[in-house]
Amino acid sequence: MTKKTDKSAPKSAIWGGRFEAGPSQIMERINASVEFDQRLYAEDIAASTAHCAMLVAQDIISPADGEAIQNGLQAILKEIESGQFEFKPSLEDVHMNVEARLGELIGEAAGRLHTARSRNDQVATDFRLWVRGALDRMMGVIQALQEALIDRAQEHAATIMPGYTHLQPAQPVTLGHHLLAYVEMLGRDGSRAKDARRRLNENPLGAGALAGTSFPIDREMTARDLGFDGPAANSLDAVSDRDFAIEYLSLASLLAVHLSRLADEVVLWSSTGFGFIRLPDNLSTGSSMLPQKRNPDAAELVRAKTGRVIGALNTLLVVMKGLPLAYSKDMQEDKEPVFDAADSLELCLAAMEGMVRGLSANEYAMRDAALEANSGAVDLADWMVKTLDRPFREAHHAVGRLVKLGEEKKLRLDQLSLEDMCGVDPEITQDALDILDMDRALAARASFGGTAPKNVLAACTRARERFLKTEE
Repeated sequence: MTKKTDKSAPKSAIWGGRFEAGPSQIMERINASVEFDQRLYAEDIAASTAHCAMLVAQDIISPADGEAIQNGLQAILKEIESGQFEFKPSLEDVHMNVEARLGELIGEAAGRLHTARSRNDQVATDFRLWVRGALDRMMGVIQALQEALIDRAQEHAATIMPGYTHLQPAQPVTLGHHLLAYVEMLGRDGSRAKDARRRLNENPLGAGALAGTSFPIDREMTARDLGFDGPAANSLDAVSDRDFAIEYLSLASLLAVHLSRLADEVVLWSSTGFGFIRLPDNLSTGSSMLPQKRNPDAAELVRAKTGRVIGALNTLLVVMKGLPLAYSKDMQEDKEPVFDAADSLELCLAAMEGMVRGLSANEYAMRDAALEANSGAVDLADWMVKTLDRPFREAHHAVGRLVKLGEEKKLRLDQLSLEDMCGVDPEITQDALDILDMDRALAARASFGGTAPKNVLAACTRARERFLKTEE
């Protein structure tokens, strides 16, 4: 809980004896970040705990002070998690709020915690830990959505629908095949998250303000305790770059784009014009005026939130683009866009999983749309190439004439008679009409990665193995 605080203190408890007067209210407001960076409290306490243990192990502070600090930090953690902690804007950020409360709890020993540490390496460490956790959560919810898509793909491995290019019907595919396309996209998103996690997993603690420290610290120890692969190699780099946050937002933007494309198809497919799917009641909304309306608002909001994620990436790129080494206060603006993007993404992934699992498919509408679109035209052209030994361009031209003839007669391609077809090409036989059977056409698309129902079932099995199997 946050309470009103006294803003009239003449001096700053943070900046020590350098200043005679405290900041103005305007300076305090623009400088404070605790309103949003208090989300880092768990990471801050974890990093401080590791730092304290290292200081004791290196005989930099006494075991008694170390024990008091450790106990105080755990008490603060309980206060925050129970809602009893008062975050004070006058103390600027979560780090100084924790340190000040530690002083209230244990007295002078609290002042020893900041030995061999700056807020610069402290912030960089806490933020890396938070982004690492966000990447772990991202990979988990990506897998959950992939599992939902694979489950529905297996269910609809043979459900025929039109495949589109330019939003115009092109060839028949199966709904299962279509859904598996997003499983592949999400798989690459998960791979990017895994790669980004590996790159960010370096420990900034010990870099100090920018130049390291003269104390005999053990950076390998704090790296191990915090789950880092090792310490960051350069103290300037450790405190002054936020490429790990930018990379998170970059891959988050790509993930958001993939979610937006799927959401857009949900909006289209659930519309009256398509009628391919119906969303569950708990992920649809009505109209305050029109009683008949059933709106796919969850999908529309997933589509819209992509702009927020991309905007967050642009924000941080602009913040960082002109900063000299090492730290500048500009970098305080790194956290809000990352927090907002993470919140948006996790919500969108959960909503999309719910939509995928809850939607019902109108198989008859999908099949009829594929038939009405003459989506077997290319199969007829392929038949002419393989059976009549025609150049594909010649076969393409002949089938185009047949499609035009069907339009004139208000018939689909598969409804034309053999006589009609022979009027365009006298060598066409009854076998050509059989080719226009969509089930046969789909079964023939058996090349690796193709839409044949047996391929889709096999692809579901492979996808479970590739994306959902837990690594040992």
